[in-house]
Amino acid sequence: MIDDLQKFLNECRGIVEAELETLVPAAEVVPSSLNKAIRWSLFAGGKRFRPAVLMAVGIAFGANVGVLKRSAAAIEMIHTFSLIHDDLPAMDNDDYRRGREACHKKFGEATAILAGDALQTLAFKALAEDEQLSPDVRVKIISLVASASGTPHGMVAGQQLDLDAEGRQISVKELEMIHSRKTGALITVSALVGAIIANASTLDIGLVEQYASKLGLLFQITDDLLDVTESSITLGKTAGKDANAQKATYPAKFGIEKARQMASAVRDEAAICADQLNADPTLLKALVNRIFDRRS
Repeated sequence: MIDDLQKFLNECRGIVEAELETLVPAAEVVPSSLNKAIRWSLFAGGKRFRPAVLMAVGIAFGANVGVLKRSAAAIEMIHTFSLIHDDLPAMDNDDYRRGREACHKKFGEATAILAGDALQTLAFKALAEDEQLSPDVRVKIISLVASASGTPHGMVAGQQLDLDAEGRQISVKELEMIHSRKTGALITVSALVGAIIANASTLDIGLVEQYASKLGLLFQITDDLLDVTESSITLGKTAGKDANAQKATYPAKFGIEKARQMASAVRDEAAICADQLNADPTLLKALVNRIFDRRS
């Protein structure tokens, strides 16, 4: 059992980044401009939180890191593709990501779009070719990741709903719908993939989904709070962008103090879900607390 969360996160980051090196082209491979853009965004020092969720759930149910690492790397490629596209001028129009210039600022909009496209397809290629997993498991995972990424209930739909909500008052239900898709869907599928690879029971997979949905909501509330309480240097991206763009956020809807209270309540709910699993909840609860306490 891993009782040092930071050690676990560091180990996950190293494992995932080593796997990513095997899955994406070297910078010198033609077209080098595209591959440099892919690597600029992919190896920019992100927290690798979603891969860590996948690994934490898989380990909790007894899976070996070796059978989890390729799926974890694929999830990170999907996440990075979404960040590249979210930062584009036509989307959230952000100049910085992960403490450096956004992909489109460094390489141009056209190359950034192609870099995101390439990462998405490379992710599914990695999942399809993972020979450590049975064909049935691969197909199931591919379907789940595709649903979490691009269907009406997934990340891309959440981004569209977020754009549609800019500058207008929305209901609590609409706010939850936006963020359960834009942020929560990929976090939830990360946890589900870990459970499926570990051959968790149907009951436990349902409980994992509940846990991960709470974790995703907590991540979004804290992310919204950080945007209005922390600096651009701390965040590694432009602070205050949500308010300036009149984005639908939890602090904008409820105020900072109420949003903090909501985060505390969701943290407790996620911990309760973790305790209900037929697995060691220690690491999963530590992830909940890390998200609640994060500053960047």
